[in-house]
Amino acid sequence: MPGLVAAHEHGVMTNLPMLGCTDVAKSFHGRTVLRHMTLSVQPGRVYALLGRNGAGKSTTLRILLGLLEPDAGEVYLLGRPFERAALGDVGATIDGPALYGHLSATENLRVHALLTGTSGERVAAVLRQVGLDGLPHQRVSTFSTGMKGRLALAIALLTDPPVVILDEPQNGLDPDGIIQLRTMIRSLAAEGRTVLVSSHQLAEVTQFADDVGILANGALVFEATTGSLTDNLEAVYLDAVQRGVA
Repeated sequence: MPGLVAAHEHGVMTNLPMLGCTDVAKSFHGRTVLRHMTLSVQPGRVYALLGRNGAGKSTTLRILLGLLEPDAGEVYLLGRPFERAALGDVGATIDGPALYGHLSATENLRVHALLTGTSGERVAAVLRQVGLDGLPHQRVSTFSTGMKGRLALAIALLTDPPVVILDEPQNGLDPDGIIQLRTMIRSLAAEGRTVLVSSHQLAEVTQFADDVGILANGALVFEATTGSLTDNLEAVYLDAVQRGVA
């Protein structure tokens, strides 16, 4: 898999990834969470980041989104070194959905549309996209975990972003919801977007991801295209994690 991709931005071709990092390190209170973390996500592809709890997945996503500063290394967004201003072109769900429980799904999206300067016409379209268009007045506080996850995804897609980062988007979804999410993620990549997903669901990952990376002991210990996997992903994952923590 190429480590770098050509990204076209304002007519300029670069050799930096649309989304990624190089040799990133991060420690908390003397405990190393990431070491030499290097990741490159390509336009038009879905990259699935796998790893045990505590492997560094969430820390990686937070660093890519500028929510944490790395101790060392470089972060890239939209084919250039990270700039906070570029976050307007990123849609993300991370750390669980931050929602207004006393409002409906439509009202939640209207608030975000005002905050981001997005046309209100996007609200109805995005609600249809995630399957929440039939709940015009229901308060979000009454939503199931899966419904709240759908609304968080709608918020992430509201600005029609070229880069999408999803942290465990399958959590709380029923089988129908998981199938719908899979189709939606594939459609985002088909539209040319750059999509990064963290997940624990190994079997599901092979259904929607083009590329897979496995984190262990704070580093990327395995990376491949899903099409190149000759063994079951579960076996590959277990082997990679055992080697990574040895």
